Amino acid sequence: MTRKNLPIALYMLLVFGSGAVVGGLGYRTYNPPTARSGSAPPPPSPSEWRRQYIDESKTRLSLTDNQIQKLTAILDQTDARFREIREHDNQLIRQIREEHFEHVRTILTAEQIPKYEKLHAEREAKAKQQQEQHKR
Repeated sequence: MTRKNLPIALYMLLVFGSGAVVGGLGYRTYNPPTARSGSAPPPPSPSEWRRQYIDESKTRLSLTDNQIQKLTAILDQTDARFREIREHDNQLIRQIREEHFEHVRTILTAEQIPKYEKLHAEREAKAKQQQEQHKR
């Protein structure tokens, strides 16, 4: 290689190298690594979470038996409040869905209403089925 060709070869190497770096960074940016299925443990059940919470609090805070009883009562009260709020929210959601159903019916023709009711019933059944599977 002559001296004249040496700068050209370095420029070509520099261009090729920078292209490889930019390509690699672009690939990592737009194709991030995916999580492996089954690698993370499933979340604990509510009763298991509660037991772990009480055990960890007892150990790390050196709770007495009296404090554990009070902590259990606090957890019971908190659970009851959450259930109450969820039930209230669920009632509001049902009301909004029913209003939606009625509003859509008002824009339909007499011929479309039975079809819509059938579609609505199918969607409700599917949602109920998914809810049941989620509970398991």
